[in-house]
Amino acid sequence: MNDQRITLHDKTFRPYIPQADLEKSIDRIAEKLNADFTSEDGGTPPLLLCVLNGAILFTAELMKRLRFNLEIASIKLSSYEGVQSTGHVRTLMDVTAEVKGRRVIIVEDIVDTGTTVEALKQYLAEKGAASSVVCTMLFKEAAFRRTNGPEAPAPEYSAITIEDKFILGFGLDYDELGRNLPDIWILDE
Repeated sequence: MNDQRITLHDKTFRPYIPQADLEKSIDRIAEKLNADFTSEDGGTPPLLLCVLNGAILFTAELMKRLRFNLEIASIKLSSYEGVQSTGHVRTLMDVTAEVKGRRVIIVEDIVDTGTTVEALKQYLAEKGAASSVVCTMLFKEAAFRRTNGPEAPAPEYSAITIEDKFILGFGLDYDELGRNLPDIWILDE
């Protein structure tokens, strides 16, 4: 697999994280969520908020492993054009459930600068969510720290920390292509 390359649009990508490693990381993050949310008593179940379109596969795999009652909703945001973050978050589709008074688990495919999740957490607070935490499949810690400083709180749940490079696959895309790849691929520079 290591000598493989794929080309999408005008960019070439090489293998980065195999699906088997993704699955193991999802197992680990689900166990942490189970430990934190299974022990909470009754009340309204937490809301799993899938950030479309990138987090669809991660959300599906994560849900299969969670042992507590939950509800699911989605929201569609965008902050990327091509391979670069624009620094501006646009809401393309509003949240599909009532969040007032709810504990919300934001499920993201990737957190890099943190701009999207920061805007989303603020939005949920304004909508009256009781609390919100971020569960991300991938975390670009270097990009996050560079943008937010070394003391900024990282996502509460992070499956894999990766280098600050452009990637795709397992839900992530390059101009809408590559989401269906079962592994994560990295830009071949």
